[in-house]
Amino acid sequence: MRWREVQQGPSAVYVVVLDPGEDPVAALTAFARDRSLGASQVTAVGAFSEAVVGWFDRAAKDYRHIPVEEQCEVLSLLGDIAVADDGPTPHLHAVLGLADGSTRGGHLLSGRVWPTLEVVVRDSPAELAKTHRPELGLALIDLDRPTAG
Repeated sequence: MRWREVQQGPSAVYVVVLDPGEDPVAALTAFARDRSLGASQVTAVGAFSEAVVGWFDRAAKDYRHIPVEEQCEVLSLLGDIAVADDGPTPHLHAVLGLADGSTRGGHLLSGRVWPTLEVVVRDSPAELAKTHRPELGLALIDLDRPTAG
């Protein structure tokens, strides 16, 4: 992973370039924690050699895994970074284009970058907190939860 801060200040903007073989979820989690990001927007394009997206099953309170076991284009990757109990955490959704023109999409659970993933992270001086909601099985942004900022 390589990155550059292209806009400084309280609303910093970073360009992050992931290398072949990197897992974007793990890499962006590490980046967010290293930079102490607390309320950021994420967009990206690139490609994966394989990926797993998820569809949230309300009854099971967990993600159904949808494996994509082929090279795919990252047509769109959108998300946010907010502070969860264990630190800044990205929440990412992806639309992946397959060789036949079809798509797969959902919550990005994992992937293997190939050949690159070009990510733009727009930070904010605010901090957003996520609270685990056991009745849903998810941690969601909680606008009423006090933050450190």
